[in-house]
Amino acid sequence: MCGIVAYIGKREAYPVLIKGLHRLEYRGYDSAGIALLHKKEMNIYKTKGKVADLEKFVAGNDTQGHMGIAHTRWATHGVPNAINAHPHCSGNNNLAIIHNGIIENYLLLKKALQKQGYTFKSDTDTEVLVQLIDYIKTNNNCSLFDAVQTALRKVVGAYAIAIVEKGNEGEIIAARKSSPLAIGMGKDNEEFFIASDVTPFAEYTNKVVYLKDEEVVRIRLGESPKIVNLDKTESEINVEHLNMSLSQLEKGGYPHFMLKEINEQPQTILDCIRGRINRPATDVKLSGVMDHMDKLLSARRFIIVACGTSWHAGLIGKHMIEEFCRVPVQVEYASEFRYCCPVVDEQDVVIAVSQSGETADTLAAVQLAKSKGAFVYGICNVVGSSIARNTDTGTYIHVGPEIGVASTKAFTGQVTVLTMFAMCIAKMKRTISKERYEKILKGLKSLPDLIKEVLQYGNKIKDLSAVFTYAHNFLYLGRGYNYPLALEGALKLKEISYIHAEGYPSAEMKHGPIALIDHEMPTFVIATSDSIYEKTVSNIQEIKARGGKVIALVTKGDKFVSSMADYILEMPYVDECLAPIVSCIPLQLFAYYIAVQKGRNVDQPRNLAKSVTVE
Repeated sequence: MCGIVAYIGKREAYPVLIKGLHRLEYRGYDSAGIALLHKKEMNIYKTKGKVADLEKFVAGNDTQGHMGIAHTRWATHGVPNAINAHPHCSGNNNLAIIHNGIIENYLLLKKALQKQGYTFKSDTDTEVLVQLIDYIKTNNNCSLFDAVQTALRKVVGAYAIAIVEKGNEGEIIAARKSSPLAIGMGKDNEEFFIASDVTPFAEYTNKVVYLKDEEVVRIRLGESPKIVNLDKTESEINVEHLNMSLSQLEKGGYPHFMLKEINEQPQTILDCIRGRINRPATDVKLSGVMDHMDKLLSARRFIIVACGTSWHAGLIGKHMIEEFCRVPVQVEYASEFRYCCPVVDEQDVVIAVSQSGETADTLAAVQLAKSKGAFVYGICNVVGSSIARNTDTGTYIHVGPEIGVASTKAFTGQVTVLTMFAMCIAKMKRTISKERYEKILKGLKSLPDLIKEVLQYGNKIKDLSAVFTYAHNFLYLGRGYNYPLALEGALKLKEISYIHAEGYPSAEMKHGPIALIDHEMPTFVIATSDSIYEKTVSNIQEIKARGGKVIALVTKGDKFVSSMADYILEMPYVDECLAPIVSCIPLQLFAYYIAVQKGRNVDQPRNLAKSVTVE
């Protein structure tokens, strides 16, 4: 969950590395550090806090050099402080390393190294790794490239690393396993970039190489990278081309990335469906489905594995697949799936949903499912990610980089893809009428305009948020398709405003949560027009009878709920299976503005990181 970036080339490394850290800060921001190599010297600066704190700490010091490595940390082993910050050095200060991941057997390795006379300054697993590499290099009189390969064969865990050696300013060694790592290729091999994702170097090059699991790369100026696996078999270099604009990585005048990404959703939904739904909205095609139709049509059941917001999207997908395809669907937390002895076989299709495509638990669930013979379908955002490479087929959501830690446009993209997936299967199974099928496709095509309409209510939602900054607890209620949305609304509120919030099916309120209802416990009810509208109305009456304050999200023109609720937010009518894609926008804005009113760091909420690449 940390971010790593390295550079070697003709530019001054420091500005490149600092800018790269800022773009990776969504991955962690407990501490930060940098190592710069210049004239056979290595200057290391690191401090507790954010990248901006590192810049202040470095100010006035020597930042010369055309090669360096840098790191922004989300703490796993060792508290956030300057000592535990990366880079970490070998005892003789000849080697420096940055690392994203967890070395699970670090204690065993540490004890063995201590017996050899090694001492340790930090509490981290990463320092153990760099000391191990130094031990192997020293005792075997081998190159750094060979020492890294040998050391990683002794390691249990996940890693994306970059390591440099004092006095060797023309070489960086990097490797990965279960944590992402990308290499940006400059013209004629005159410069190279290494990073956790492509955002730190997208403005410098459009050529990228994605390392595979258990691959080690040697980067030397003027040479093509040399990539080998841990068995020392050389790998072919596969250069891919980026399709990312610099504007996608900047705030574009918005105060926060989260607000920018909320407002991007009309465009990202358009990008998601472009080329997949035909112009008259009478047919949808996903190549991942069409190329494997026999396997998907014969599935005994679908199992959706995901975490966090992606899990909520999966719950909506379950409802659609069961309603329209008439196939049973389970939705599992990926973090629990691998530990609950799941009954999975070759008749099952597992759908893995992840924004980053690097979520460690989801990736582990994919690997378990494949080992059981299941067919695995991936839904993710990042091209070339681990889940994209490890699944049998899948669909990208194409919503562009999501920098804000709280997921917004990725959620709507995932639900949109799950809807198209369900429509593809349903049409082929003939479990949906032509009229219903085309109505949903037309609804999908109309989503960008409907979301634009809802975004116009931003100022009203901002004013409403000011009323509820006092709240210490919040209840979100929804039924049917809107129940997962209640979970998602509650998650958004608590992760960025730090207000405790819970989402429930509306009818379940009577089975416990109603005991909490009073004038200090506001309830956000999603009460849009659908097949169970009357049931939701009854739940609102129960809240009002106990003095509860109600914010209701209703369909435009609603009179009944509007007459009971204390506050209402309106949205245009949309088919109930598509309603969550539109209804989530007011919930996202509501959480955003409350967090802003409370002075929270919206893009970097405490204790959280964007891409959870460790268990």
